[in-house]
Amino acid sequence: MVAQMPARQRILSGTKVNLKIFSGTANPDLTKEICEYLGIAPGQVRIEPFSDGEIYVQIQESVRGIDCFVIQPTCPPVNENLMELLILLDALKRASAGRITVVLPYYGYARQDRKAAGREAITAKLVADLLTIAGAQRILALDLHKPQIMGFFNILVDHLYASPVLLDYIRTLPGNDTVLVSPDVGGVARARAFAKKLEDAPIAIIDKRRSQHNVAEVLTVVGEVEGRVAIMVDDMIDTAGTIVKGAELLKRQGAKAVYACTTHAVLSGPANKRIDESPIEKLIVTNSIPHDPSKISKKIVQLSVAKLLGEAIARIHEDCSVSELFE
Repeated sequence: MVAQMPARQRILSGTKVNLKIFSGTANPDLTKEICEYLGIAPGQVRIEPFSDGEIYVQIQESVRGIDCFVIQPTCPPVNENLMELLILLDALKRASAGRITVVLPYYGYARQDRKAAGREAITAKLVADLLTIAGAQRILALDLHKPQIMGFFNILVDHLYASPVLLDYIRTLPGNDTVLVSPDVGGVARARAFAKKLEDAPIAIIDKRRSQHNVAEVLTVVGEVEGRVAIMVDDMIDTAGTIVKGAELLKRQGAKAVYACTTHAVLSGPANKRIDESPIEKLIVTNSIPHDPSKISKKIVQLSVAKLLGEAIARIHEDCSVSELFE
């Protein structure tokens, strides 16, 4: 019964709030939204660079015995944000925080999750080790590139999906003849999960070959898309090459309209220009990675995951079920 109350009401109902949320500099606006949802103020922390580029961090309030959450996506600039997060964790650990949970709206280096060629690093595992050694005792992650990354950690991992947020918007799109499209074979499970929530809509798959990093050659569509509204779903969009080529192929195959949605909008290099010039009607993304709306494609719609993350934080703090969020 406790978990069914609004998170703000539950958190503030205690005589003493034993919860603090700290933010790095990667996405402070998201942290502010989460804190507003929970009805608490962000934790006080001082973060500033030295003249040589080193990062200085000081926790500016007592955290002894407190349940602390650190919100920091390791998005571009990835290495700076990752290093800042590690130092934040070390500062909290040395300040005797009760429990330290890292909230990762976006997990950088997630695509380096295996050895695809000889003598390569498995950097996703390395980052997991670094976070643990720095002081993380629990991880709250949003749409990991591969679910098996959870196994890289030797600490508890709660894996959230942004699908409830994205699906709420998708349901407002015109037309009832939709087809969910996976941009590659690896994303079929994701497309099927979306389709199931949309009254078992049909799915299609784009057969894709990747010749090198950030370069993909789209070949053909497996499934019926002619005369339908195609909605491409993926976990992240980086340079937008794959998603744009997929949209062009879908239009050539007779799709009535093409939309795309993703959790993580990296949008590096020529991404915005490609999206502007593509047949994609709208690209629906979340604010797991911050972007200035005035500097990205006008076709992009940003949705907030603050309520989703805030509710998960409240449930972890209260030792309640997180999986109930998706039931």
